Amino acid sequence: MENLLVEISPDRWAFVLDTLTAFSIRLCAAAAILVIGWWVARRVSRSLSRLLSRQARMDATLRPILCDISLWSIRTVAIVGALSQLGIQTASIIAVLGAAGLAIGLALQGTMQNIAAGIMLLVLRPFKVGDYIEGGAGSVAGTVVEVNLFTTRLTKPDGICEYVPNSALWSNSIRNYSRNPMRRLDLEVEIAIGDDVDRALEVLRTLAAADPRALRDPAPQAMVIRFDDSTVVLNIRVWSNTDMFWNMRWELARQVRQTLTDAQYSLPLRTRELHIVSSATAATATGTADAAAGQAGLSAIGKPEQGI
Repeated sequence: MENLLVEISPDRWAFVLDTLTAFSIRLCAAAAILVIGWWVARRVSRSLSRLLSRQARMDATLRPILCDISLWSIRTVAIVGALSQLGIQTASIIAVLGAAGLAIGLALQGTMQNIAAGIMLLVLRPFKVGDYIEGGAGSVAGTVVEVNLFTTRLTKPDGICEYVPNSALWSNSIRNYSRNPMRRLDLEVEIAIGDDVDRALEVLRTLAAADPRALRDPAPQAMVIRFDDSTVVLNIRVWSNTDMFWNMRWELARQVRQTLTDAQYSLPLRTRELHIVSSATAATATGTADAAAGQAGLSAIGKPEQGI
């Protein structure tokens, strides 16, 4: 081994040292480009987030998406620049990235569906941050906190944070409870079948109209919707502003029972009458007679045997 090193000419040693030096310089330059690119991307993303948060007309739904796009755009440029410093041609990089993108897209079809669904949610805007929605065929419900390219973050009414894939929302109907400024309250009330229905409707209509949160147009309504077992089911329909809906619902539900009690309407008790049909009694009597006749026949057959 030592003889082999001695036989190498000084010119070759110089060539090896020059090559290693040049490659080391390019490697350090590539690492510097990556570090600086990552730092610049993070700073630009944070600065853009602060700038957009001060814009009153900028929707909070688009803010994280724009920050992520700026972040990864700068990082992609930094990666391409670092690879160029190592002697890799840009055209080759683009070709490799295209082939890799196709392979990754085929392998991660579900993830690509989430990205496509996230873009459609941002473009069509069926909801925004702060809206209370229900989606995923009724399995998902909560207040929208953040929408990104892969998932939508919701806060459920009990305070639990839930991350929902965008494809689960986009592939099913979305019910937005906060989009319209008004919302209708439907409250069912039961009274006994023998009570005065007209007076009960007038009492409920007066109660609903007296609530300051109830809108005058459309006016509150009270109606009979069905008859159940020994009860009459009434329905109160009241329109209110969306932000006052739940407070009015809880308060009105408490006042309805007290108002009916003050108007001498007692709490109905569900009862059901059972009538025994007379034909069943006759059939029972006939069956008893047939059984007795059968027993008598058996006795008559048995007596001659005893005599023999």
